[in-house]
Amino acid sequence: MTQRYFGTDGIRGRVNKSPMTTETALRLAIAAARTFSPEGGRGVVIGRDTRRSGEMIEAALVAGLTSMGLRPVLLGVVPTPAVALMARETGAALGIMVSASHNKFQDNGLKLFSPAGIKFTDKVEAELEVAMAEAFTGDYAAPEAIGETSRMTGAASFYANRCLETLGEGLDFSGLRIVLDCAHGAAFEVGPEAFRKLGADLTVIGNAPDGLNINSGFGSTSTGALKTAVLETEAHIGIAFDGDADRLIVVDETGEEVDGDQIMALIATELHREGRLKGGGMVATVMSNMGLGEYLKTQGLKLARTKVGDRYVGEHMRQHGFNLGGEQSGHIILSDVSTTGDGLLAALQVLKTVSQSGKPVSKLTHVFDPAPQELVNIRFTGTNPMDTERVRDALQEAETYLGQRGRMVVRKSGTEPLIRVMAEALEEDRMKTALSMVVDAVSAEA
Repeated sequence: MTQRYFGTDGIRGRVNKSPMTTETALRLAIAAARTFSPEGGRGVVIGRDTRRSGEMIEAALVAGLTSMGLRPVLLGVVPTPAVALMARETGAALGIMVSASHNKFQDNGLKLFSPAGIKFTDKVEAELEVAMAEAFTGDYAAPEAIGETSRMTGAASFYANRCLETLGEGLDFSGLRIVLDCAHGAAFEVGPEAFRKLGADLTVIGNAPDGLNINSGFGSTSTGALKTAVLETEAHIGIAFDGDADRLIVVDETGEEVDGDQIMALIATELHREGRLKGGGMVATVMSNMGLGEYLKTQGLKLARTKVGDRYVGEHMRQHGFNLGGEQSGHIILSDVSTTGDGLLAALQVLKTVSQSGKPVSKLTHVFDPAPQELVNIRFTGTNPMDTERVRDALQEAETYLGQRGRMVVRKSGTEPLIRVMAEALEEDRMKTALSMVVDAVSAEA
């Protein structure tokens, strides 16, 4: 069944357009209360990023939750992994993050976490869809049982300290020149706070949110400003978060971007060397480079793949005993500490390795030679081009052409009206030929 509200990562879309409206937030709050806390009276932790629409959507959530007798606990502006952490720490019925992640301010979204700080499965989301459709037809709390709203101060600092604890005692970053790009987003205060506690020589950019500039020219999907700042300050490393700080991208001392695959390979190598890597390898999505899997094989490790979305990565990790997983885009899950993608936590692990190795970041983070890979995003209106015979035929032709020398991944974005076409092959010419076959077909149908 096609879901009306939920996509790859919760609910997301243009603000005041379906599905991202205050009515949706109200329906979700009521449906979630009935689904997860029928007895009422429990707390629900709510965080948000810096976009202007966050407080509006938060207010709709508060109205729905209190009408059902639950107690919203407002965390304010915090990273998404902080919401997951506080759901676990407080015994909440639910955690909700109001954010559209790396999208611009015009969009917003809702990410949900269980009391264990885990994103919900497709099955639970389907149940919520049904409950949301019926949200306004059921009973509400009695007048004397309406929930109270409270604000929790210090949640961001609590989260930062939990991340810092993973580094152990005595680690000093005072010799490191770091540029940190906070994307004008949720980590604009907590990120610099954490790095400064370790004595880093820190330059911070993207830390002046105005409600409209989140992810605009800054952050993990727009690294130009970070690259410039790294070169101008002669920094050892640059780190960019996205709007809700559940992912990171690294820039080395030469101004070159390092993607999540290389970062995961680096962390896997270190954990394996220390005897702390579980599951005999790690988990990534179908979008991760073939080179990552080939490198892990040389280390006697395996790469398990899932469909796109860090919640699918996390689900596979829990089911099969892995403690490291993530996405090429920079979502990295270190499940011994966190239950979801965590930009700050991953950044600290990278900085620890940089500090201890003494090697240039460009050398340290070139763990494997990536196979030639290219991703093209094609915006569409109306019918999903992937449902057309032309696109299906083109995809089959491209896959036959690649054979065992490469692969195609074509999927509809769960957060935007885009078809994402990724081609990868051991030879660049082969990859580009296969890519053009499918891109041409999708573009013609878009």
